Amino acid sequence: MHIVEFGAGTLRFLEQPPARVPEGGFVWIYIEREELQERLTELQRAANTLGGSALLDLHVKDLGNRSHPSHYDYTSVYDLVIFRRLATEQEVRVELGEDVPADRALASFGRIRTRAIGFAVFDRLLITVHPSGCQSARTFIQRYLGDVVQSEGVTAVARTRLPASPADLMLRMVNMMVDSYLELRKVLSAELDDWQHALLAARARGADWAALMSARNALHTLEDLCEEQNDAMQEWLDGQQEQPPPWMGQAERDSLLARARDVVEHIERVVHHVRRMEHGAETAVQIHFSALGNRTNEIMRTLTALTAIFLPLNLIAGVFGMNFEFVPLIHAATGFWWTLGSMVFIAVALGVVFWRKRYLARTR
Repeated sequence: MHIVEFGAGTLRFLEQPPARVPEGGFVWIYIEREELQERLTELQRAANTLGGSALLDLHVKDLGNRSHPSHYDYTSVYDLVIFRRLATEQEVRVELGEDVPADRALASFGRIRTRAIGFAVFDRLLITVHPSGCQSARTFIQRYLGDVVQSEGVTAVARTRLPASPADLMLRMVNMMVDSYLELRKVLSAELDDWQHALLAARARGADWAALMSARNALHTLEDLCEEQNDAMQEWLDGQQEQPPPWMGQAERDSLLARARDVVEHIERVVHHVRRMEHGAETAVQIHFSALGNRTNEIMRTLTALTAIFLPLNLIAGVFGMNFEFVPLIHAATGFWWTLGSMVFIAVALGVVFWRKRYLARTR
């Protein structure tokens, strides 16, 4: 468990929760989900002392639920926000092992996994519950530790752009999580484009439809996930607009709402891009089958033209193969050559006609 005390332009890393909130600042308590129950008594005591109310048992269960979807709830004292972040590549590798080869078609879609992070946002206290080794929380911890100086045994650091409130810090963390989704869309788009080009190639003989179905399921899951995130953040934003904290100044409130709207807009961009990828994949499949139908029509057209060329030849051969005693040219010395020449002339003439009409041409 990490405890960070934000003051007026400074912050301190503490071993134990302070007895009171610093003037003009707030306290951030970061705890991993695996030790939540072990340190629940200490956490509840800090929430009651610094935030003015202990966490409800239902909300404690929500914070400890690793599978909880993105969600927003509130009490008269604090807000609860559950937000699902994108799992790192290392976390996904540990979960899936090496079952998904890197060179498999649309392999990146099979590695989309998320982790739930919980935020309990008080007026002057922020409690966050993260999965073990959470990259999001460690990024902020390392960022603040980067400029730490030791002064009389107290860890302190002076910075100019520290978060002004627990809600501000929560939005910064959520914004970083959403940015990871924006980065992911570049990888997914590039991989989907490569798959579409391979699917629509002139000599393509097929596609990995199992990979496509897995990718579509991953896109549907990602779309549902982003919609849940959007709903949770939009409800939190509406609550801030309807009942702003009384201690917050107008400038600070406007800055907070602007950051919150920016986060919501980023989530909406991810949703829009996911839907566009879904539409692009479906369109590529339709074009693929249209191209297959066109190739089939070309083959049938060529076969029909060849059949039309040999049809009169078969007719001539059938006529001269009749079992009549008197057939013209049947006893002539040059009859075979006249018949063969006529058949070659008819075949060449029909071939030229069909070629000029592009019945035998191949469309690129």
